[in-house]
Parts: sequence; C-alpha cells; structure tokens
Amino acid sequence: MTNENDLLINRLASCKRVSARGAEYWMARDLQPLLGYSRWENFANVIEKAKMACDSAGVPQADQFLDVTKGIAAGKGAEVQRVDFYLSRYACYLIAMNGDPGKSEIGEAQTYFAVQTRRQEVQDQDPK
Repeated sequence: MTNENDLLINRLASCKRVSARGAEYWMARDLQPLLGYSRWENFANVIEKAKMACDSAGVPQADQFLDVTKGIAAGKGAEVQRVDFYLSRYACYLIAMNGDPGKSEIGEAQTYFAVQTRRQEVQDQDPK
C-alpha cells in the first residue's frame, strides 16, 4: 500500500464517529470528498444505488441510512438547509461497492470497509 492509500484509510477511520450507545457511524458529507466526489449530486446518486442494494438484500434501509437535514451558515447571516445521512458501516460498504470503480478512492474504501466489517464480525463471535 502506498502512503497515499494509507492516508485515505486513516482519513476514513478518523471520520468515523461513535454514538452515545457505542454504535459506529459516518456522515455522508464527510465521506463524499474522501471517496473522490466533488459534487453532492453525484454522490447522492451513489447513495441511492446503495439504498437499493440494501433493499435488495432485505436489510431495513432505515437502520442503515438515517436522513437528516442540517442548517449551515450562508452569506449575510442566512441559513441554508442541506441533506446529509448518518451511515452505518454496512451503508458505507454499500456506498463503496456502488461507487465509481474508476476512482482509486473507491477501491481503497471497499477494502477498508470490507476489512473493518470482517474484524467486527470476528469480534462479535468471540465468546470472551
């Protein structure tokens, strides 16, 4: 792995958040530039494909993709509402799997989320 790939993996790991209940999640707008998407509209299309994949797998979409609207400061004190998503690890994995395969960031994200998901599965199965 090159230093550039290591940097992306570290950035993916560092934008992970943990809820008060201990659940890991990511915000879609944080992932967008890391996955090589400069326009929200293009990334939103990938999210929609990932949601369809979730439905096709019989996994409740609402448990993986939580829609939120946030107010952000705009010029002259105005506030603009923008859509974002709380994403589970599974949702992130589906987004990576449905992203543009021509983007090196997508390949790295696929690897990152696949490895992290497997680590969690192994940890969950450990009887301790």
